[in-house]
Amino acid sequence: PGILTFLADTFSVLSFQTPLQKTNALIAQMGITFVNAYVPSALCCPSRASILTGKYPHNHHVVNNTLEGNCSSKLWQKIQEPYTFPALLKAMCGYQTFFAGKYLNEYGAEDAGGVGHVPPGWSFWYALEKNSKYYNYTLSVNGKARRHGENYSVDYLTDVLANMSLDFLEYKSNFEPFFMMIATPAPHSPWTPAPQYTKSFQNVSAPRNSNFNIHGKNKHWLIRQAKTPMTNSSIQFLDDAYRKRWQTLLSVDDLIEKLVKKLEVNGELDNTYIFYTSDNGFHTGQFSLPIDKRQLYEFDIKVPLLVRGPGIKPNQTNKMLVANIDLGPTILDIAGYDLNKTQMDGMSLLPLLRGEKNVTWRSDFLVEYQGEGYNGSDPTCPGLGPGVTHCFPDCVCEDSYNNTYACVRTLSASWDLQYCEFDDREVFVEVYNLTADPHQINNIAKTIDQEILEKMNYRLMMLQSCSGATCRTPGVFDPGYRFDPRLMFSNHGLRARRFSAQFL
Repeated sequence: PGILTFLADTFSVLSFQTPLQKTNALIAQMGITFVNAYVPSALCCPSRASILTGKYPHNHHVVNNTLEGNCSSKLWQKIQEPYTFPALLKAMCGYQTFFAGKYLNEYGAEDAGGVGHVPPGWSFWYALEKNSKYYNYTLSVNGKARRHGENYSVDYLTDVLANMSLDFLEYKSNFEPFFMMIATPAPHSPWTPAPQYTKSFQNVSAPRNSNFNIHGKNKHWLIRQAKTPMTNSSIQFLDDAYRKRWQTLLSVDDLIEKLVKKLEVNGELDNTYIFYTSDNGFHTGQFSLPIDKRQLYEFDIKVPLLVRGPGIKPNQTNKMLVANIDLGPTILDIAGYDLNKTQMDGMSLLPLLRGEKNVTWRSDFLVEYQGEGYNGSDPTCPGLGPGVTHCFPDCVCEDSYNNTYACVRTLSASWDLQYCEFDDREVFVEVYNLTADPHQINNIAKTIDQEILEKMNYRLMMLQSCSGATCRTPGVFDPGYRFDPRLMFSNHGLRARRFSAQFL
């Protein structure tokens, strides 16, 4: 079968339906919507690396969006790229593979081979140099640099990606199956809509959920430092951003419609799996944080995931806990590759897509993030001192070096829970019961049962050191889970003791 994957950039599940009417009709209503789809790290480069490798960040070692953080570095190219799922699809499954759009944030950096570097596994390569743009960018066209300017009809990146993709579908070989990954810049900043869409959604503003513009009490200090209530200028800023983000998505909607229609005309639609997802979420005003991602809450880690294809019944929703590390195993499974030969941490979604009954599935997964902060103080906000970054507007900082955390996100028959530990001096802990508190307003770390805390702490350490099959062992609320509290004090040493002492 053919396989087509659309990857949006920084798109929260919270704002999914409205701007993508055609996508909704052509993918969601014709297939399955996963309503509990997550990313293991709420930042572009680590998350994209997880999609490509099927691994958690602690196994692919991409920790942030910089070369030093292993984003598209020489080390990444040497150790991880040869084993990505597209490399296996091309080498082992005989697929012709096509990539267009944003790859990794530092792709094309001179210190990592420039745009001449074409990662293994791609027959056709049209990758954006560096981070999302809509005009005035450079593409690597199979390793050769091609500059684009600011003429809408020939340079608007979303449309350029659409045209390249249509050309591929027109001229590809009909003797080999195909895999396409189209990674649009939208709705990432700078949020430049196509000219015909600049007047759309004039009356739209960011959602005013119960966690909008409130103080993040009982949360990590980085959340507590946000100014509450936000200034009118901050609110106007985030509402404008929200509107422009929606406007940029209208061109993505057009792109998806064009490609689905092309597959239909070619007679290939019924034998093609189509995926739509995003690399991370985004917040606009929740807990008075103006705009960004990088936090542990649902609005940053939860993403849309829609799939249609052969054997998938229309208009389904699935509540299983799925993650972007599952995309690689799923696509390899569709292609008939033996997943036991991979080192991937994720699970194939194919049994869920086919509606198989009695599928054994995970009840938890890991979220991990390594905070970034400058040694110097932020030049726009010198009063804040060193160690913070992304301070805008009104000097509210969205990240810091000790915004480093790991979480277990649990979803089982009886529990909908998130347990998080920060790697800072106080080993700060946040726990949320999402059944009672879906917007994660109340941190119940101080009041939840001690035994659950100990089990979650132990489970977190297991997941943080997991690899491959050990990432798929039963979670705390699975019947098969085994917990030996003695292990907390023998094998894992300091972290567990510091944690336990804090709560005992």
